[in-house]
Amino acid sequence: MRNNADVTSTPPQTPAPTPRTRLIATDLDGTLLRDDKSVSDRTIAALAAAEEAGIEVFFVTGRPARWMNVVSDHVHGHGLAICGNGAAVVDLHGGPGAHRFVKIRAIAHETALEVVDILRTAAPGTSFAVERTGGIHHELPYPPLHLDPAVTIAPAEKLLAEDSDVADQPVLKLLAHHAELSPDAFLTLAREAIGDTATVTRSSPTALLEISAAGVSKASTLALCCAERGITQDEVVAFGDMPNDVEMLTWAGTSYAMGNAHPDVIAAASGRTVANNEDGVAVVIEQILADRLGG
Repeated sequence: MRNNADVTSTPPQTPAPTPRTRLIATDLDGTLLRDDKSVSDRTIAALAAAEEAGIEVFFVTGRPARWMNVVSDHVHGHGLAICGNGAAVVDLHGGPGAHRFVKIRAIAHETALEVVDILRTAAPGTSFAVERTGGIHHELPYPPLHLDPAVTIAPAEKLLAEDSDVADQPVLKLLAHHAELSPDAFLTLAREAIGDTATVTRSSPTALLEISAAGVSKASTLALCCAERGITQDEVVAFGDMPNDVEMLTWAGTSYAMGNAHPDVIAAASGRTVANNEDGVAVVIEQILADRLGG
């Protein structure tokens, strides 16, 4: 769904004025990062300028903590990021291999097993992966991750067993892949089948679902972090491009869908900026800072 064709020229649309911005929450892939997974010089400068102006910047992503090296050099001040679609808050200070979990919102083993059973019935052919704090484990049919090889390959039921070798590591999310269903069709089917047992979303252009504990999302964990800082939702500006960003964009006082965003994201956001490859996040940050100087 992250296809920039015909949408990269979408002009930014500025929402109505809001109270003074105190926190910027931005997704990474398809949002802050360009398609080559780089952070542009313009974006790096905008993030630094925001922090210098006293605006906290939170990276809020579906990525696991070990995939955060791409932005570790660009954290300032608090150094925190929300990973795994809200399942963990991670301190990125210290660089690669030194990331520290500050908050974990795990999905219970029994809930994950229930979800596996539901999806095996509702969508035969589904394969699963289990994301724990120490790495990813997946079934043999699950598409291999060349960037991140599995720690263990086994049936999901074994990966989630209470007596597994890694049972002491919290389960951050369950991933489900289907080789034949379309991404949105798989998401709709899974949400209907699973109901309120767990939170189901997606951020991949393929039929890959990300499943967290009930009530866990980018939005709910961001809300917790903001409450700890005395920041209200009206003081938050958020950016995103995929369905796993919808709750966060709806929650934030001001939100922007990227020019390359999924239709559901465009509908949820209060404004729209240009595509990720055109530095859409930086464009808005620069305007926020310019307005502040002008005021």
